[in-house]
Amino acid sequence: MTIVLAIAIGAVAGVLAGLFGVGGGILFVPALLMLGLDQHQAEATSLLAIVPVVLVGSWRQSRYGNIRWAAVWKLGLGSLCGVVVGGLLAERLAPGSLQRLFGVLMIAIALELGWRALRGDRASEPRPG
Repeated sequence: MTIVLAIAIGAVAGVLAGLFGVGGGILFVPALLMLGLDQHQAEATSLLAIVPVVLVGSWRQSRYGNIRWAAVWKLGLGSLCGVVVGGLLAERLAPGSLQRLFGVLMIAIALELGWRALRGDRASEPRPG
């Protein structure tokens, strides 16, 4: 039953990630916690599980011309450095502390998205030409 539930949660998270362009961790980590993993296991599993989602989503968006490659390389390089430091820091934290920090991050993201929606932020709309 856990395998079927994991596949179903993964499918729903994949659809939502593709639809809204959100990072997999926002969806996968809470789902993996519901399946009984601890915070460290959920985050590590999420990092690997997102690889196929990223590959397929990037391929599809590339076909539409939506990827800004200069930004990809800059963000990617920064992310590689950041993930090493973040991983080292995460391993030093107790699972409960890490889970609380993740919760704070989720709240901050929700507030920021809500603020943009209330302001009518048009930064994500396509630019003419």
